[in-house]
Amino acid sequence: MAEDLQIITNAGKEEQYRSIVPQIEALITGEHDQIANLANIAAALKEQFNWFWVGFYLVKEDELVLGPFQGPVACTRIKKGRGVCGASWQQADTIIVPDVDDFPGHIACASASRSEIVLPIFKDGEVIGVLDVDSEYLSHFDDVDALYLNKIISLLND
Repeated sequence: MAEDLQIITNAGKEEQYRSIVPQIEALITGEHDQIANLANIAAALKEQFNWFWVGFYLVKEDELVLGPFQGPVACTRIKKGRGVCGASWQQADTIIVPDVDDFPGHIACASASRSEIVLPIFKDGEVIGVLDVDSEYLSHFDDVDALYLNKIISLLND
């Protein structure tokens, strides 16, 4: 696949996802290096949606450690159960936060972040990391984001 993505911006959210998902699939198909694939996924999502921050945290021993991302500098390590990422890991579930100021224990890595979605990444039934996406707008994420971001995460196991 060519390195340039076909970015569409004059369409609704679902149409943008329907366009970017197969492009991400083509981008990572045949590449077995997890870090390379996570880096390209983060870059593709950031380029398509222009979110404030998009990236991955990977489980290493008893904490999440910062992985490939796009956006400003981020928290490096997060304990299980702490903040939105740690809660998603602990619960093994997607968490959508309309206003991060209302999330108990939210870790403010960047004060400009206003809403967030975090999705666990599974391998052999275990959470091995999370995809974390932040927006500078309140209530930016919904079930459409959860659906399509989970589709993207599932591509990692193919």
